Amino acid sequence: MSVRRYTRLTTASVMEIAVNTDAGVVVYGEIDLEPAASGPATRGMLKITAHILDVRRVRRRGTSEAAGPLENLSSLQTEIAWYAVKSLSPGVTVNEEEFRRSRPRVRLDALESYVRGLLTTATDQKHKLFTNAARLEPTYSQPCFQLGRLNFASKNYRTAAEWFHKVSATDLHYREALFFLGLSRYDTGDFKGAADVLRNLSGMVPLPEVWNNLGATLLRINDPDADQAFLKAAEIDPADPDYHFNAGYALWRKGRFDDAANAFRASLERKPEDDTATLLLGRSLKQQGPRPGDLRTEAQERLKTEYNESAWLTLKAMLAPKQQ
Repeated sequence: MSVRRYTRLTTASVMEIAVNTDAGVVVYGEIDLEPAASGPATRGMLKITAHILDVRRVRRRGTSEAAGPLENLSSLQTEIAWYAVKSLSPGVTVNEEEFRRSRPRVRLDALESYVRGLLTTATDQKHKLFTNAARLEPTYSQPCFQLGRLNFASKNYRTAAEWFHKVSATDLHYREALFFLGLSRYDTGDFKGAADVLRNLSGMVPLPEVWNNLGATLLRINDPDADQAFLKAAEIDPADPDYHFNAGYALWRKGRFDDAANAFRASLERKPEDDTATLLLGRSLKQQGPRPGDLRTEAQERLKTEYNESAWLTLKAMLAPKQQ
């Protein structure tokens, strides 16, 4: 795109960005900071102006302003967020007081530390800055999510689970935090706890990776519904060989050899070089179940470690009642 970084956006440039990103609605605006006069009372006065543009109808839905001391930045952000929610979802059931109460004010220094953590590329600095943000504002959810991701990437699963558990239900990353909380508990051997989290998440988002990982946790606690979770994942995304493999694996363990063979065939059609699927297809055809101590067939369920709800959110927005 021809839009330069830090350029003040015009309606035309916003439209260009929206078209290139296939966005239906854009929220954009300006920030103006008036430096403080001498004295410790405030670090300056901030004014945030937000515009909402309906790209498909090529018209603005409105403009909102929020102004106050820089120290109240998070409260000003919440004010703008409430305006956006009311403009985009007029039928929302919560009122402004409830909306604000669920998004408590964040100290400016904690917010600054969090943003610096996002901007740096050094992992140790990220950890330091996010930890500082969480220390300064214990109820601040966003650094907790980032610390969970950092610890998960470092395979510190127990610590990761502790951070993911702190992410607020109103946080943008809440569902993703639940996904990784389930994975973290799985990797620490807390299969019952992982199943509880992923079962809850499966009721929020019908994503195949969620159903797949729920099936894996249920399999570990010998829950008879494990195969149904895997079959649900394969139904949502039939192109992924792992979902068919996992369904076959759960069915094979239950002694449903014919159904297992069909699932393994579906997996091999999509991934012919899968030696484990080939082995288990042979076992299914011979009506041979699990053998104690056979490491080639124990704990073979396959997890998904990538979470992507963007397509589901897009579809949900497309199917939502249109607002005039």
